[in-house]
Amino acid sequence: MGKYLIKRILQMIPVMLIITLIIFILLNVAGDPTVNMLPLDATEAEREALRTAMGLNRPLPVQYLDFLGKAIRGDFGDSYRFNQPALELAMQRMPMSIQLAGAALLFAVVLAIPLGILSAQFSNSPFDLVISGISVLGRAMPSFWVGIMLILLLAVKFRLFPVSGSGTPAHLVLPALTLSIQNAAQIIPLIRSNMLSIMHEDYIRTARSKGLKEWAVICIHAFKNALVPVVTIIALEIPGLIGGALITETVFAWPGLGQFLIQAIGNRDMSVVQVCIFLIAVITLVANLIADVVYCFIDPRIRYE
Repeated sequence: MGKYLIKRILQMIPVMLIITLIIFILLNVAGDPTVNMLPLDATEAEREALRTAMGLNRPLPVQYLDFLGKAIRGDFGDSYRFNQPALELAMQRMPMSIQLAGAALLFAVVLAIPLGILSAQFSNSPFDLVISGISVLGRAMPSFWVGIMLILLLAVKFRLFPVSGSGTPAHLVLPALTLSIQNAAQIIPLIRSNMLSIMHEDYIRTARSKGLKEWAVICIHAFKNALVPVVTIIALEIPGLIGGALITETVFAWPGLGQFLIQAIGNRDMSVVQVCIFLIAVITLVANLIADVVYCFIDPRIRYE
């Protein structure tokens, strides 16, 4: 396991280099950042002076190497809008995104696991058909539309939760519920299909022949072995949850990393955009690494040499 972890961590280095290159190229083809930094009546001489001060008049390879060297030291430049280090501003938003992602993941898992197990236990029944239909519908509905509907129903009509903002646990419910619906809709059919295939395995029949109760067979023997693909899905969803699904944070005015990234793109605040995308990429790699480690604890048959 130790050798495998070291190998995976080393593999992350070239991936991160490629990510920084892609970020740099995409942001440089987006246009001249001095357009937003200076007033509309600024002269070309003033714009050229700003480009020189920012190093934008140098060849692109030189600019990239300079960007890479600073990024390794944690320096992604200053936000021109806030005049503060971009990494510091992004890290200030990170706890809010982690809070939202954790709540959304908790809602999704608590909702999906029992429904997936019950759907497998009562396969091809009316209950199974209803749950399957809800899963398809949940994956088809855009998150921003779900968020608006939840606001109209639970915030405006019944006044159960605040419309937007943050500060109390009640503010967290609607955005977390919005993010959890699509995730739960993806996990439910996955649990159902894995449970159906596992329930016909020999070790399940052996457990039943020993006189174990059905709930013990399902929860202890079957469900544990059905978790491996579920962990994979959860690991792939974590970066999107940390980013707040971008639009969801904007709909609910949740002050997280996703809303911050959307605002930075609108303002062409290059430093902030770079650091936000970089952080989400790092979270993606770390989440996949953690998922690989968790596999070993879920299924002892999985070993990494």
